[in-house]
Amino acid sequence: MFMLKIVPATTNVNFVGMRRLAYPLSGLLIVASIAMFLIQGLNFGIDFRGGILIEIKTEGPANVEELRRTIGGLRLGEVQIQEFGAPDDVLIRVQQQDGAEEEQVKAIEVIKTALGDTVSEYRRTEFVGPTVGAELIESAIWAVTLAIGAILIYIWFRFEWQFGVGAVIALTHDVITTIGLFAFTQLEFNLATVAAILTIAGYSINDTVVIYDRVREELRRYKKMDMGALLNLAANRTLSRTFMTSVTTLIALIALAIFGGSIIRDFAYAMIWGVVIGTYSSVFIAVPILLWLKISREALSAGSEDDGSGEDVGDAMAEAPSEK
Repeated sequence: MFMLKIVPATTNVNFVGMRRLAYPLSGLLIVASIAMFLIQGLNFGIDFRGGILIEIKTEGPANVEELRRTIGGLRLGEVQIQEFGAPDDVLIRVQQQDGAEEEQVKAIEVIKTALGDTVSEYRRTEFVGPTVGAELIESAIWAVTLAIGAILIYIWFRFEWQFGVGAVIALTHDVITTIGLFAFTQLEFNLATVAAILTIAGYSINDTVVIYDRVREELRRYKKMDMGALLNLAANRTLSRTFMTSVTTLIALIALAIFGGSIIRDFAYAMIWGVVIGTYSSVFIAVPILLWLKISREALSAGSEDDGSGEDVGDAMAEAPSEK
């Protein structure tokens, strides 16, 4: 097991003291994310915007310019063509056609006829109407909002209200910056992305709860320890678990991003960012903010018979740096 001890047991990082750098950085990220969302907006996928999507495999390396001329000459409106993955993989997006579903089917057949023998395989053909897209956007907003609200209630009942507020602040930070990433990079924002955001929320809150549970244990054990030192002690004692979980998850996600194909790639990118920013917020946002929220030591100590005699308070305080 020696090889698994990536983070030494004697690690003594002053996370609480580093809040003076973490808070301005997070504030800058949030402001930049909101600005990018308002200025540039999201690149909504076919799930939300409506339209026709065709994924093809060409005979030999794709000639994107030739495909643009061919499909553009059909006068079907806005057309987007892009390569992804292998040189012969192409994604074609065409705006929704006027009329009912029959018109969309006709447009697909016209495109297939125009492409002719240049295509060896049609991997995916989809159509989503704007009404369905609008309903999906509304459902996605409700899903994320209700998930955050449920998490707040759960943490509130399991711990104290300060823990719930701290967890939701860190979680909201993760969601906003993830949306900002998609606005900045213009990666396609679709239903898979919404699933990624909800998954990020679950991952982030799980990481935060583990640290908060250790904070609660230390509060009951060391009733007179400086609060900043105690928070640092809890964060450092769970750092090995936090680091190992993040690294192993990232290994799987990087493999998905490289080998998963176009359908799963945007989801993998969102999750990679979510693991990184979720780990950061759990340690540098969720923990120090408890100092500002003034958690109640008395409420958590009530009913506990542990008076700290099982572990030397002086030694623990020597291990953990104070908030200064």
